[in-house]
Amino acid sequence: MEQIKRLLATFPKKTISLGELEELIKPRIHTYDEFSKTILQLEDERILEMVKSKGRTTRTPSLAFHYRIDKSLLMGDFHKELLHYRNMLHPSIKIDWYYRKDPSVWKNDLPMIMKIDNYLKRHSFPTKPVPAPERSVELVGDEKWITDGGGKELLERIGIFNSLHIIPVSEPLMFAVNPTKVNETTQLHLIVENKTTYQGLLPVLKETSFSTLIYGSGKKVISSIEQFSMQYPVDAHHYFYYFGDIDREGISIWHSLTTKTPVMLALPFYRACLQKDAVAGKEYQKEQAEALKAFLRFFTTEEQSRLKSLFANGMYYPQEILKTHELQQIWRESNWTT
Repeated sequence: MEQIKRLLATFPKKTISLGELEELIKPRIHTYDEFSKTILQLEDERILEMVKSKGRTTRTPSLAFHYRIDKSLLMGDFHKELLHYRNMLHPSIKIDWYYRKDPSVWKNDLPMIMKIDNYLKRHSFPTKPVPAPERSVELVGDEKWITDGGGKELLERIGIFNSLHIIPVSEPLMFAVNPTKVNETTQLHLIVENKTTYQGLLPVLKETSFSTLIYGSGKKVISSIEQFSMQYPVDAHHYFYYFGDIDREGISIWHSLTTKTPVMLALPFYRACLQKDAVAGKEYQKEQAEALKAFLRFFTTEEQSRLKSLFANGMYYPQEILKTHELQQIWRESNWTT
């Protein structure tokens, strides 16, 4: 019953149909007799309240076709527990995120949260950055916890990851620097997905308004971008642009990158690709609906229709569809500040 209550507590809607109830608890209850007894018990406890306008079934015992879920009854004890810990944990540890989640998530995270609380009360926040494995040992006694055990995500959930001065363990960011721009107060940085494009653009870096040309190396940039501020410790307003393959994978890489730092699409390159004949292939790539939706927002209605048709027909644009002289001309001559 407790597991069923937890499922109801996290059900995304305030009302639930009888059919949805059956689906929710089907793996745990196998006969109508067991099912009806469970639902009627939840009615007696006022956790489920009949929606009168929907009526009841004619079966015996009779159940309502639709119920309202009183989540305040379900979550009351859990919220009291969270309030108790909020008052006793180090004030920098934020646990508001757990109010919206299944109590089992909190139970799973609590042992590590208590270790972190103990560390902060004994040492406060560190002042010097150290690699993730070293900080991981200090916090919870496991060198792989931050990188491989979900530790980074937990520290972000409780709002203290950035305060712990953790040096990410990822591949170094690979980039070339334009020495004529390093003293600018506003700086532009171009990330390209593939090596061929990087090599094609590199010779004209000093002829552009960009401070760096970054080689993304496919998905590697998603983690290595975290090292940018340490590898390029220049005090300025930094703006990132991205140019990758116009396929599902390239779009997904860009979208994942935006979760780490704001990254705009290098639209002049993308629009130049759209003037070319697309290439068949990459049908095996899985579509990421959210990434595609975010990507399409940068384009006109007509361009969006063309891109949707492109993917629907199993076509794509590799970066290499633009010749070296075209890449260089676009980078030099496009207006990147509007």
